[in-house]
Amino acid sequence: MERTIFHCDLNSYFASVEIMLNPKLKGKPVAVCGKSEDRHGIVLAKSDQAKRCGVSTGEVIWQAKQKCPELVIVEPHYEQYAKYSRFANIVYSRYTDVIERFGIDEVWLDMTSSMRLFGKSAYELADEIRQTIKRELGLTISVGVSFNKIFAKLGSDMKKPDAITVISKEEFKDKIFHLPVSELFGIGRAAKRSMNSVGIFTIGDLADSSPEFLQKRFGANGIKMWRFANGMDNSPVCHTNEQNIIKSVGHGTTAVRDLIDCDDVKCMIFDLSQDVSHRLRKYGLFANGVRLSVRDCDLNVRQLQCLLDIPTQSFYELADKSIELFFSSYEFEKPIRSISVCAINLDSVYKSVQLNFNVDIEKHIKREKIENAMEEIREKYGNGAVNMCRLMTNDLTARNGEKTALPCAFSHIDDAV
Repeated sequence: MERTIFHCDLNSYFASVEIMLNPKLKGKPVAVCGKSEDRHGIVLAKSDQAKRCGVSTGEVIWQAKQKCPELVIVEPHYEQYAKYSRFANIVYSRYTDVIERFGIDEVWLDMTSSMRLFGKSAYELADEIRQTIKRELGLTISVGVSFNKIFAKLGSDMKKPDAITVISKEEFKDKIFHLPVSELFGIGRAAKRSMNSVGIFTIGDLADSSPEFLQKRFGANGIKMWRFANGMDNSPVCHTNEQNIIKSVGHGTTAVRDLIDCDDVKCMIFDLSQDVSHRLRKYGLFANGVRLSVRDCDLNVRQLQCLLDIPTQSFYELADKSIELFFSSYEFEKPIRSISVCAINLDSVYKSVQLNFNVDIEKHIKREKIENAMEEIREKYGNGAVNMCRLMTNDLTARNGEKTALPCAFSHIDDAV
């Protein structure tokens, strides 16, 4: 049986929720932006009116205001976005239980069996879902309908807002082959430039290219993109009850001020590593590697990664390796705006660990015990109950005004435990 896949995308989601909750904003150009005083003052989402004025996601507020002087700036309310995302998923679940979430505002639905169950065509079911979301939540969605996930996603992007696009197996070449290759899911700006450099400008160009050439030029990803362009995506829609495999655990932030010296960098990395460590313990995972992303004041991004000496959950060991990676591979020429620390190559805590003879296992075990005790204190008394000495007095790592009652033993990176 040919599959029927929907991709449902809540239109201009953050901005739409804000307008729905505050009807006075209706008809006005609205942008949801982070707080300027926290240096997160960029456009996170914009309404259709703001989009028509040229406002783009990711640009800073002053740039958006230049394009649209009457732009209304609102702060994000993430708890509301999460709530209405759950409400939308409740609507989707009335039609199928095979739901794969893709971010907070997008889902894939496998409607293959639902068509027979409801006795309606794919278009009729898509329209019913679209109207139900609008009636019950006051929000609009765009729905792509196709025989695979890639084309369903492409369809939902083709008409916005509040629209349905059907891409059938018989008509997909006529409907999508003329589109820019960057419209295909998985092809970003770098891949687009690479493909344009060899004469591939449209999805049709990609579909008509030689698989052997694409593999030689782009590796395995070239073959995958060729299959996508020719409608050969057979990936299943993951059932809503299937647990997603966690491939990495990371945390990053834009600092309240630029990082200007080594101590600033060390403090920020240690603070981020504590959050990563907490989540590794929560998920029951060990990290075998660490990835560090650094963005300077000119918004240039550098990404570094390496393996750890031993699988770990320890924030000290994550931070230690991240700092070593930073100072061995990054030229500290400009002030740094943001940093993220990510634990990679994850394993379950139940998996056997191959020990490394070059590692002081006794010190490693002692660190883990101390950090587990810190976790228990924080669980009982709050995140501010215990912290590292060096983080207590640094303005970059203040945790929402919480006062730390108990400093832990790690005051410097080279401290013995």
